[in-house]
Amino acid sequence: MKKEPEKKDIAKAYEKYTKKFTPRPDYIGNCSKAFFTGGLICAASLYCRNMLVEGGMEEEKAATLVTVGLVVIAQLLTGFGVFDVIAKFAGAGVIVPITGFANSMVAPAMEYKREGPVLGAGSKIFSIAGPVLVCGITAAIIAGIIARIIYIL
Repeated sequence: MKKEPEKKDIAKAYEKYTKKFTPRPDYIGNCSKAFFTGGLICAASLYCRNMLVEGGMEEEKAATLVTVGLVVIAQLLTGFGVFDVIAKFAGAGVIVPITGFANSMVAPAMEYKREGPVLGAGSKIFSIAGPVLVCGITAAIIAGIIARIIYIL
């Protein structure tokens, strides 16, 4: 009587088999690309902010304008299908800044645009970013209430 292999043995054998064909990630190269791309985005943003300040704009307004500009650029690049190419190369260097947030709002909307402006794009635009917004707003409200209580005492 032949004994059947157990599921654990089959899983281990399959894992060993797939490791032969799975490419190993280039951690140093990926980190370098993310670091330099993210740094380039930040340096360009700082340059734009400094130019606006030198032109007479208040620092806070200049920073807000640059942030809005980054969001708009990321949304446009997502709409034209370029952001994914850049993100594939740069990884976290382009995803972690505010540009990644803009992409996470536009990408689902673009995917479901065929279903219409309300039930398609409108309902999907916050599918990924919505929980982030809710968590951030809730945390800000709680922090504001705590700060107010401390201020009153």
